[in-house]
Amino acid sequence: MTTEADIHLIQRIIPHRYPFLLIDKVRDIVANTSACGIKNVTFNEPHFQGHFPGAPIMPGVTIIEAMAQTAAVMVGVSNDLADKEFLVYFMAIDGCKFRRKVIPGDVLELKVDVTRGKPGAKVWRFHGEATVNGEMAAEADFTAMMDLPK
Repeated sequence: MTTEADIHLIQRIIPHRYPFLLIDKVRDIVANTSACGIKNVTFNEPHFQGHFPGAPIMPGVTIIEAMAQTAAVMVGVSNDLADKEFLVYFMAIDGCKFRRKVIPGDVLELKVDVTRGKPGAKVWRFHGEATVNGEMAAEADFTAMMDLPK
């Protein structure tokens, strides 16, 4: 089984595109169990124009979205969903905490673990942790509905 997804495979699994594709790579994929997404944070991203001028900080909601995209790619790779019409929808975000600023130049590592879900299930639950250089930036539990191809 594939244990890593580059940007090309990511785009074959999830429909997100610029400016809302928020991960560059997913590695350490353990089928239907866990994965680690990588987000190279750059000043060129459109949210930095207004969040905040003179003190660019990655919005917390985009960090959580990047966790969710990592989880969706992990499920997609694990269940051979590349090139299929696969959509994922947030259902809940719980226990979300932000611990440090994420700024241009940071490499955000997005570790996600399945806490509920299995192949073929529509509803999955995950725990996600975002770190920069090993320091916790954000964490959350989230639930998603997988709209799997028929």
